[in-house]
Amino acid sequence: MSESSLIRMRNIRKSYYIGEPNELEILHGIDLTIESGQFVSIVGQSGSGKSTLMNIIGALDRPTEGSYFLNGLNIAEAGDGDLSGIRNRLIGFVFQTFNLLGRSSALRNVELPMLYAGTPAKERRERAEYLLDLVGMKDRMNHQPNELSGGQKQRVAIARAMVNDPAIILADEPTGALDTATGHMVMDIFHRLHEESKKTILLITHNPELADQTERKLTMQDGYLFEGEAASQ
Repeated sequence: MSESSLIRMRNIRKSYYIGEPNELEILHGIDLTIESGQFVSIVGQSGSGKSTLMNIIGALDRPTEGSYFLNGLNIAEAGDGDLSGIRNRLIGFVFQTFNLLGRSSALRNVELPMLYAGTPAKERRERAEYLLDLVGMKDRMNHQPNELSGGQKQRVAIARAMVNDPAIILADEPTGALDTATGHMVMDIFHRLHEESKKTILLITHNPELADQTERKLTMQDGYLFEGEAASQ
């Protein structure tokens, strides 16, 4: 495992109801290494533990045990205030539900993470317009989410994920709310970001066909992580 790996996880465990009779361990000692520039998928059925792992990778939750380094930073030992900054600077999130602000334009939605990062207004607007153009949404940058289709909302969300030039884009079921054709279009954008912008992308999905499109496929099964397909049941 390279010391310069973008993601280095060792023996990550996550338990709930610790010390109680109904204590439940969801993740059973996960080891994961992701190098910069990889396009990786984690595929698994509902209840496999992939959402729990995603929350830890995204610094949205803490492991019960184990070590996690993201871009050289020890995430497992970071304070709560530090985690907010880490999420803003190092991770670009794309969710199934888009998570756009309803009363704000596409442009303002994309600008928002830069506002939290303290980016000057002129630079915010220029970068937001550039990224909206990159995902084919510049002509609708003044539209609010209720004026956009699902695929358009997801393209805005992808532009927003890119604004602070994150170390990794973490996409959690990004096509789950989209029809097949629109889902393909969104995946095409991820492939372009990976190939042309050399972005590291981690795709969380229950869809094996989407996972097969990535250069490296991991499978979650019953709280364990496997390289490639899951172990035989």
